[in-house]
Amino acid sequence: MTAALAEASPAALKAEIRDKVQAAGSSFYWAMRLLPPARRDAMFAVYAYCREVDDIADSDASPAAKEAGLAVWRAEVAAIFAGSARTALGKVLAELVPAYQLRQADFLAVIDGMEMDAAEDICAPALADLDLYCDRVASAVGRLSVRIFGDDRPAADEVAHHLGRALQLTNILRDLVEDGERGRLYLPRELLVAHGIEHGEPAAALNHPSLPMACDDLAAIADRHFTEAERAMRRCARRAMRPAAVMRAVYQELLRRLRRQGWRDLGAPVRVPGSLKLLLALRYGLM
Repeated sequence: MTAALAEASPAALKAEIRDKVQAAGSSFYWAMRLLPPARRDAMFAVYAYCREVDDIADSDASPAAKEAGLAVWRAEVAAIFAGSARTALGKVLAELVPAYQLRQADFLAVIDGMEMDAAEDICAPALADLDLYCDRVASAVGRLSVRIFGDDRPAADEVAHHLGRALQLTNILRDLVEDGERGRLYLPRELLVAHGIEHGEPAAALNHPSLPMACDDLAAIADRHFTEAERAMRRCARRAMRPAAVMRAVYQELLRRLRRQGWRDLGAPVRVPGSLKLLLALRYGLM
């Protein structure tokens, strides 16, 4: 957050966040448009929190500096739940905690996930470590989100568990080159070794002829999470799950396009066109 924005009033901050999300034109924005204004602004504030800690983890600062930056936000989360938030964003989030029964553990889990990135570049993690990472950086966000959507039953947390993992694994498969340029490789060690990719160094792994097979295996895991998320949604409040259903549809289409491309030309961008995102938003937003 810029110094000016950190000192902004809550109203000014909400407007700034809303403008940034809208300008990004992301799948998140299309899905969140289905929410009533108050819930939409709440989701935008959670998005801003995630961007804040993610930007720290992805910065060019030293690991010690990243850790210090994340520690500031860890302290701010404690202050939010103690009723003494100091930053403009913290004060906005403090309003949301009682309104939507948001849990401190979920905010802290996001920071825990960013610390995994900040401590060292992740390269070919074990499947269990990758699953923990996905839970922290994605499913924890989902657990915050479903409460803001309007459903706090166990089935909604199950949606968060599976959909968060599905979305994060799809992002990993989409961003192989970008992550590799940062010295990161999120493809799990077990899948790489199973296809003869013994070296977890990003450049070597991404240029290995067996890479598409390892990616196909991870895509299959993502697909299973998409399926389980859809099943859990059927046990939730239908209207509340509309944004989650749109995110599932858009990202499942992205995964389908990635599989069709085959991970052989990693430099070729794979995207879901805005027109199709709109159609999916209309289809699943009116269900």
